[in-house]
Amino acid sequence: MFNNIQAVLFDLDGTLIDSAPDLGAAVDKMRTDRGLPSLPLSHYWHMAGAGARGMLSLAFDMKPEHPDYERYKEEFFVNYETCLTQRTHAFDGVQEMISALNHRGMPWGVVTNKSQRFTNPLTQAMPLFATAGTVVSGDTTPHAKPHPEPLFEAARRMAVNPQHCVYVGDDERDIVAGHAAGMHTVAATYGYLGSQGDVKSWNAHLEIDFPMHLLKSLA
Repeated sequence: MFNNIQAVLFDLDGTLIDSAPDLGAAVDKMRTDRGLPSLPLSHYWHMAGAGARGMLSLAFDMKPEHPDYERYKEEFFVNYETCLTQRTHAFDGVQEMISALNHRGMPWGVVTNKSQRFTNPLTQAMPLFATAGTVVSGDTTPHAKPHPEPLFEAARRMAVNPQHCVYVGDDERDIVAGHAAGMHTVAATYGYLGSQGDVKSWNAHLEIDFPMHLLKSLA
């Protein structure tokens, strides 16, 4: 049980929303445009939280040091912009969890490594985010997670001491950032989990396998 919690912050992709179908479709179109066979969503799903780096690695075995990486990344971004919310949806139980937080009068917000180029139109298009107290993107501050600065920025915007915040995420970098910011950390094991899927090794204060389970921890 966490005591004296004044705000809950969430990662976005893999924690609140399942954006893998649109991210996968954006990079898979790059494959089919080049005459390569389409790959199933299951091929992309677990790395959806890693953005372009993860998608291009899975689709083309391409790393950031590849000479064509920047060109491929921008093509992926353009594709993704055209389908941001076509298949993306909240995970089961997320809407109910947010409704319960709103009912309690508990402020909540988003801290994601997704850039504002995508975060802003996506969160503005989905009714889920209408009550979010703040949305901090990967390029809102000079640093992205696992650096704690985006979490500090969210706490400042919500006028809450970081020590009275909970941060929920589905990747090890989320937990690292949360610890560095002095926040209570929650690992969402229903999410993507990235390439470091050994959640126990992240040392989160709490693990949840369903969004509504978070409510039991909030005093």
